[in-house]
Amino acid sequence: MNVPIIDPLQGDFPEVIEEYLQHGNMKCIAFNRRGTLLAAGCADGSCVIWDFETRGVAKELRDKDCIAPITSVCWSKYGRHILASATDKSLTLWNVVNGEKMARVTLQQTTLHARLHPGSSTPSFCLACPLSSAPILVDLNTGSSTVLPVSVSDAGNGTTAPHPRNKFSDGSPPFTPTAATFNKYGDLIYVGNSRGEILIVDSKNIWVHAIIPISGGSVVKDIVFSRNGQYLLTNSNDRVLRVYENLLPQKFAAKELEAISSNDNEFQGIEKLKVVGSKCLLLFREFQDAVTKIQWKAPCFSGDGEWVIGASASKGEHKLYIWDRAGYLVKILEGPKEALIDLAWHPVRPLVVSVSVAGLVYIWAKDHTENWSAFAPDFKELEENEEYIEREDEFDLMPESEKAKDLDINQDEEIDIVTIEKDSAFSDSDASQEELCFLPAIPLPDVPEQQDKCLGSSSKLEDSNHSGSPFSIEAAQNGQAILPASSPLEVVGNSTAEEAVETSSLKRKRKPSAKGMELQAEKGRKPSTKIKLSGKSSKSKNKHGDGLDTNGSVLEDDVTDDYL
Repeated sequence: MNVPIIDPLQGDFPEVIEEYLQHGNMKCIAFNRRGTLLAAGCADGSCVIWDFETRGVAKELRDKDCIAPITSVCWSKYGRHILASATDKSLTLWNVVNGEKMARVTLQQTTLHARLHPGSSTPSFCLACPLSSAPILVDLNTGSSTVLPVSVSDAGNGTTAPHPRNKFSDGSPPFTPTAATFNKYGDLIYVGNSRGEILIVDSKNIWVHAIIPISGGSVVKDIVFSRNGQYLLTNSNDRVLRVYENLLPQKFAAKELEAISSNDNEFQGIEKLKVVGSKCLLLFREFQDAVTKIQWKAPCFSGDGEWVIGASASKGEHKLYIWDRAGYLVKILEGPKEALIDLAWHPVRPLVVSVSVAGLVYIWAKDHTENWSAFAPDFKELEENEEYIEREDEFDLMPESEKAKDLDINQDEEIDIVTIEKDSAFSDSDASQEELCFLPAIPLPDVPEQQDKCLGSSSKLEDSNHSGSPFSIEAAQNGQAILPASSPLEVVGNSTAEEAVETSSLKRKRKPSAKGMELQAEKGRKPSTKIKLSGKSSKSKNKHGDGLDTNGSVLEDDVTDDYL
């Protein structure tokens, strides 16, 4: 769907379930950057790639070493790679084009969410959020990992380091089931902790530059950036969704943040980090259900960042809440009685895709009202009666408005059909020549058992055709249709009268009666002579089909035709 033709008065958000996708037991989903392909991780360890335009399976990525359920899938910037995390503590990088496994790394704990570095076309780093430890920055080429800080100490010279309290016996950070994400270009990492804080970490030197405290101090469960990188969405354990405005520039945000931190020498330690954080993020809006106070799951922005959507985390509910960025609840979508486990908004179109606990993927779209009336191009449909004031020259044969029009068209101007205009929905569409938008359709081969059956049946058919009468060959040479040899019409329909006489022995013979045997025993009988045994000689057949006249006599013509 083209973005400019969407009616802005109807609201570009979904309303009803359009259809659903089914392929195994799907657990998580993710769109590529253009929204043409949809990746889904399944419970059997495979990744299914759907062609979202045709709603067909374009490719299936399967690893024999991984049969554990997939917890998250993530596309690379240009859509040529997919990163999948599984419950067997593995991270697998796939090449989407040829379906080959590029890298596989096994961590110490199960990864809930994994994100590829968005700044490079050939990703080598990823951000993993394990179940019971701090987020980890993983090098997919070497397999080395770096634990990110989740808190800072206010001792000594104010340097930042992971907090030493409540460590596990193996020296890992404390239990922090929180989230982390890259910014738009991957030079900064935003980490949430169990204290209700957002830490801004430099992805190169793993240095905390700022802290943003969240009101309520609850555990941060989700952190999501909008596509344009201007807004940040957080989901906390206090049942509130918060939207922050990003005050840092999109490009070279790490250098700008370092400059802000070096220029501010008035405060030290944590106070300095909080002051710098106030110059990075600004609380824009809060979203919550004041009546039910439900927990939220899988919140995200719309493709243009104008809408915020969150799913109910209650068991057995498949409800989607949609707010506009101003904070008003505009729609509540109710789906089937199946719990929701994942959610994704289409990058360009007003479509939402949700995954239920049953493994089905539901596609939510707008409820379009079709109007097939044949109106004039300039016809305007009115909702109610309006008083119309006509122009002075509206019904003139040559209106003055048309006379005043001058043709400013330069017919000699060359039309440029080569240059591609930038899509307003993508800020860096000029740098995406190598982007993968579609996958070629590969036909699936038949099952070998079915091929053997087909070959066997065809060979039998050929044998039956070749084992037929010799007249089928002549009929084929004469351009006549060849019927199967088992058909009694082959002899009659594909042969001449002489051939029919020669092949009369192929006809089914009737069992002769006693009177017929007596007649055959007689000698000197002519074939064309009718023998009248008794009664009248009117020729007819009784209900049994025997050649008898009305008085029970046998007719010789019938005898000669049937028994000779």
